[in-house]
Amino acid sequence: MTDFEVVPVSGALGAEVRGVSLGELSDAGFAAVRELLLEHLVLFFPDAAGLAPEAHKAFGRRFGELEVHPFLPKLPEHEELVVLDSDQGAKADVWHTDVTFSQTPPIASVLQIVQCPPAGGDTMWSNQYAAYEAVSAPLRELLDSLSAIHVFEHPNGSFRSEAEHPVVRTHPETGRRSLYVNRMFTRRIPQLAPGESDALLNHLFALSESPQRVCRYRWVPGAVAVWDNRATQHYAVNDYTGRRVGQRVTVLGDKPEGSAPRWPHHEGAALSAATSR
Repeated sequence: MTDFEVVPVSGALGAEVRGVSLGELSDAGFAAVRELLLEHLVLFFPDAAGLAPEAHKAFGRRFGELEVHPFLPKLPEHEELVVLDSDQGAKADVWHTDVTFSQTPPIASVLQIVQCPPAGGDTMWSNQYAAYEAVSAPLRELLDSLSAIHVFEHPNGSFRSEAEHPVVRTHPETGRRSLYVNRMFTRRIPQLAPGESDALLNHLFALSESPQRVCRYRWVPGAVAVWDNRATQHYAVNDYTGRRVGQRVTVLGDKPEGSAPRWPHHEGAALSAATSR
């Protein structure tokens, strides 16, 4: 049993959890936090009082092995802790799910805000179970049978990664289906002609980002958020002046699973991909 105080922050997803010391959680306490994460998709710990780097990493490791990001800046002597500093350009104001261009995208992230402006700089998350469930039955049947190509290429050409995942993925723990495309990394649906792919993806992006499927969180220094990358997207609101600094660990992932595509890649999709490289 736990004496956590859990308060939902929106009707779609997200909950604040109080009365938790993340650095001193018992196994039973962590199991309770994990169940809450599966239920609410993103958890906020406003009174975490600031996790020291070792405690931050230790909490993240309870979910799984931590990522060492290939190019984002790190906290000195802590290669798993990425530093997201707005003064260094870290303003992810496009809806996305983290690192979907990997063959095994991360399953979760743990972000602590170290410094934030007096107003603005909130983060929003969206519920991708709800996005999938908002699709009509005939269109869901089509989406269940498609895949999507996710791509990231660093502007300086030093890094490029590409992966093909189901448009609809099945969560390995809950068994629920969710949309798994995002505006930042998803480039095309290869079973469709390019124009068809663009039209369908734009429709799915709009569903994924719709306000009724979103929560928005106002940060305070030291607050911690944990989210499930398998069924959410997020967006850092760039509406502030001053500086916003976060430290994040990311938990290495699994291979997204869903129904196998029913059709081969469309020739026009292959040609479009070749000419865009």
